[in-house]
Amino acid sequence: MSRIAILCPGRGSYTERALRSLPPDHPFVSRAEALREEYGLQSLVSLDHAPKFDQRLHLAPANVSPLIWLVTMLDAAGAAKLHEVTCVTGNSMGWYTALAVGGALSFDDGFRLVQEMAILQQEAASETGGGQVIYPTIDDEWRPDPERRATVAAALANSNGEAFPSIELGGYAVLAGTESGMTHLLRALPSIKLGSTPYPFRLMQHGPYHTQLCAPVAARARERLAKLEFHRPSMTLIDGRGVRHSPWSASAQALRDYTFGNQIVEPYDFSKSVRVALREHAPEHLVLPGPGNTLGGVCGQILIAEGWHGLTSRTDFAKAHEGDSGIVLSMRR
Repeated sequence: MSRIAILCPGRGSYTERALRSLPPDHPFVSRAEALREEYGLQSLVSLDHAPKFDQRLHLAPANVSPLIWLVTMLDAAGAAKLHEVTCVTGNSMGWYTALAVGGALSFDDGFRLVQEMAILQQEAASETGGGQVIYPTIDDEWRPDPERRATVAAALANSNGEAFPSIELGGYAVLAGTESGMTHLLRALPSIKLGSTPYPFRLMQHGPYHTQLCAPVAARARERLAKLEFHRPSMTLIDGRGVRHSPWSASAQALRDYTFGNQIVEPYDFSKSVRVALREHAPEHLVLPGPGNTLGGVCGQILIAEGWHGLTSRTDFAKAHEGDSGIVLSMRR
């Protein structure tokens, strides 16, 4: 039985390839459907088993967030049966899943957290607008590129307070801001390609997450979700600051305060959370539950920046992960 860290994905992970990920008869799925019905929202199974992918429907926050949460919960439970879980973390929305995977929230309260936060974010987007832009800070071999990072810093500095750092995501900077901030970033950041993907680009149906623009969302969340019962986790959790919450020392109140405070309104450092997992827990594998495999390359970039096991480039990472070997194991393709 190998030692693993579970890394829960965020909002961009549910795509057309993720359709038909939910087994309708699984107890997790049945319970989530009952909770979903309490909200008067469309069945998750009907969304997941739709004949075709509809971006406006499937990527609406109130739909995509619980879809991702449920697929991740299924995969994480499967991984925990096969491996020794040393710690759990997640990217952005993945923190909400990590809370449930790690036992700090019950299944029901974990679902209510992610569903309510998605609704609140959707409401806020209709009121204030804003969004997120992504831009690489690495070269084609996934090595840190100081010039690209300096370009990002300059674009933020010249935004007149309309754009902000949002997520440190391996070799990518996710930036957020008002509509004016989005326009500024898309103009200020030079057009480049990493592989075949052009940057910068705006993330579809994403709000200005992890910035002070979401302070109203945090206030509403504290009010609407006041009855959620946080507990000491059964597994060590690592949050978006790199802070560890262990079964022996965690504070339920501290988890609540972070989840409804810093996690919403301050930048989220997924890279740091993975570095802490590597340095403090030394897992044999980083296990990536579904849907999709959005964190595979991101984890590779973090490993390269760390020089983990001698990795210095994308080529090294690819060689180390030929076949089923390597530290990063994706549960979905």
